[in-house]
Amino acid sequence: MISQKLQEAINAQIVAEMWSANLYLSMSYFFAAKGYEGFASWMKAQAHEESDHADVLAQYVMKRGGQAKVGAVDAVPQEWASPLDVFEHVYKHECHVSELIDKLVDVASAEKDKASQDFLWGFVREQVEEEATVQGILDKIKLGGDVALYHLDIQLGARK
Repeated sequence: MISQKLQEAINAQIVAEMWSANLYLSMSYFFAAKGYEGFASWMKAQAHEESDHADVLAQYVMKRGGQAKVGAVDAVPQEWASPLDVFEHVYKHECHVSELIDKLVDVASAEKDKASQDFLWGFVREQVEEEATVQGILDKIKLGGDVALYHLDIQLGARK
């Protein structure tokens, strides 16, 4: 059985994951409008991944006898100055999500819920990978400028 405190914390994370999904979908539309179809495709895949995270969290809560809830999801930004600006925003956001996941692990630990700790460590590991991926994209944009944007747009568009 999941504790009420941990259930509420995970439900808050479900909302955060849905907000992330909406953010990346908004970024996908931004890129599509600017002609960056590869970036748009990559961001759409990110949006699906975040939505999947919300569902995995919800399924976990229900398996543990709790009630999963999706609360109100606030509006997300719609415009950015440049592709670099978008990916800087993504990196900052992924770091923020990492902090949220770390706090969830802390709640599970305080509740002495080892199963939830183990479950949440999977999210911690994934966040490390997501931060590293976006940092790599940022590094390439900064090093290569407009030429890098062209090549990255093609490369990221290949993601399925």
